Amino acid sequence: MSPFFTIKKSKYFMKHFILVICTLIFLTACSDAVPIPVLRGEIPIRVSSDNPALTAYNYYGLDERNDRQELKDYTGVDPVRTEWCAAFVNSVLNESGILGSESVSDVPLMARSFLKWGQPVIKEDIQPGDLVIFPRGNQGWQGHVGFYLQTLVKDGIEYYLILGGNQSNKVSIELFRASKALDIRRKII
Repeated sequence: MSPFFTIKKSKYFMKHFILVICTLIFLTACSDAVPIPVLRGEIPIRVSSDNPALTAYNYYGLDERNDRQELKDYTGVDPVRTEWCAAFVNSVLNESGILGSESVSDVPLMARSFLKWGQPVIKEDIQPGDLVIFPRGNQGWQGHVGFYLQTLVKDGIEYYLILGGNQSNKVSIELFRASKALDIRRKII
């Protein structure tokens, strides 16, 4: 087992297990940074071995219906019955040895609880592993939170590539308009 992270086994993750492990072993032997593979052959994103986004990637592909029990065990909530993006981020942070939004909020299962977490980051200083909070739904308390991976420009519009839970009902990497971000937060060092 690699000292850098723990692999969570799932049928979705196992397809890429050998390729990712071989790549990680090779790259970690050469540097302190490890790649996070990105969808559809894009250039891998490099992060330090203690970056929580790397921990989050261990769960990539877990689906709230097909992997319901595994996600429930990990997040402490039923992903079919609960909006679980904040529960996923809190679980990843806790697994990474970082206090989550439960340390600053009475409602840690709400994505917007992360608006009080860590320290604010200006968009020009955003880094892989920072948390980005977005609005979601029609109510002012609703939101979404995930791990920033990189900024992409598509048709002149800036997007953040976000790794998170409850994105298309699974742990996935998706594009979100950067202009819609409510805040960017980073753990306090």
